[in-house]
Amino acid sequence: MAQGTRRNGREYALKILYSLYDQEAPLDQVLSDFWGNFRFSTDVLGEPEEPSAPLSDEVMFFAEQLVKGVYEHLEEIDATLLDTSKNWALDRMPRLDLSLMRMACYELMYVDKIPAGVVINEAIEIAKRYGTKDTPSFLNGVLDRVAKRARTT
Repeated sequence: MAQGTRRNGREYALKILYSLYDQEAPLDQVLSDFWGNFRFSTDVLGEPEEPSAPLSDEVMFFAEQLVKGVYEHLEEIDATLLDTSKNWALDRMPRLDLSLMRMACYELMYVDKIPAGVVINEAIEIAKRYGTKDTPSFLNGVLDRVAKRARTT
């Protein structure tokens, strides 16, 4: 899968995870609603959408893999984030940062075929686009600790 495809998939996964934050609906319904309605002038993060941009099956599949992986392993991911995000409660973290960290943690903890450095770099690049000025450095520190723990045990 091409790097651009993975980046697009990660960005869509982030948007889905962000929109899932306070929803009670089943995951399959959320995914169906998202893919059916994501073509607005702006997305859930306020980013302008490109109405003519094609959405490939590969991008959708990768995004859904990430979202379902986070959803399936949420308790373990959150426990790891609590242990590695020194003095931060998850409910105090910005929603976008938490969504992005959960996604990257899933890849670091459960997807061995993607190098840790690639996962962290992708998260930082996405954070630069969607987060605050502090998001990339915060994510870098936490994800580096997650990677050391996940990839050495």
